[in-house]
Amino acid sequence: MNKIKIITDSSCDLNKDIIEKYNIKVVPLNVSFGEDVYIDGELDNKEFYEKMRNSKELPKTSCPSPEKFMQSYEGDEDVIVLTIALALSGTYSAAILAKNMILEENPNKKIAVIDTEAGSIGHGQFVVKAAKLIEEGRNFEEVVDTIEKLKKDKFFYGSLETLENAIKGGRVNPLAGKLINALNMKVIIKVSEGVVKPIDSARGCNNSIKKVVGKTSDIISNGKYTSLAIAHANCLEKAEKAKEMILKNHSFEEVIITEIGSVMGTYTSEGAILVSVL
Repeated sequence: MNKIKIITDSSCDLNKDIIEKYNIKVVPLNVSFGEDVYIDGELDNKEFYEKMRNSKELPKTSCPSPEKFMQSYEGDEDVIVLTIALALSGTYSAAILAKNMILEENPNKKIAVIDTEAGSIGHGQFVVKAAKLIEEGRNFEEVVDTIEKLKKDKFFYGSLETLENAIKGGRVNPLAGKLINALNMKVIIKVSEGVVKPIDSARGCNNSIKKVVGKTSDIISNGKYTSLAIAHANCLEKAEKAKEMILKNHSFEEVIITEIGSVMGTYTSEGAILVSVL
């Protein structure tokens, strides 16, 4: 049985220590401010959020080229690729194109490309799960089938501190957005099947965290979950608060706190938190 290599893209927002622990290959997306194009990770997160805060225009993201994925597929291992949702990025399509090009030359190589239908830490949890399944000795087909089944019922919640990026991106009327910000209203979002939907709002930071924690607790009560992941956009104290509130009533084998990187941070804005269980 061939070894299995796990590949993902940089929108997964996993910590460096997790990437290294499971020997995960990460293909970076690109982020641009005007004419200045950066490979994701080239700016550290604090630099990115400061640069975005001072920019009049929203940064733009772009997917990796198929060639980047082809390079990551090299080697004798079978390959499982887990990407950000197709609804959010063209990354999945680039990975599929690279797969088809590789298989033309080497039709016996096993490559599976999975659209996680998620982003950030929701996507990242699938990557970690796949790596753990491989550690347990599951074969290629078992890993792929398990992830495909798990993603069918996957959804998670978050809180946006500001609508500034939605205003810059033209997705929210500037006057309405500024009014919402002025009233200190935080938007609660649900991420499901690759779609980000505003579902609620709360006044003030504490109330928004409570709502996200409450909605997450409702998920936990409906099933057995072993992994809790919380991602934050340059606001660690919020993530720690959410973690403390959740762990008062629930326990997990694994708790991950990580940062929302520049790809997802372009859309969440600074101050956002995302909470996911698997």
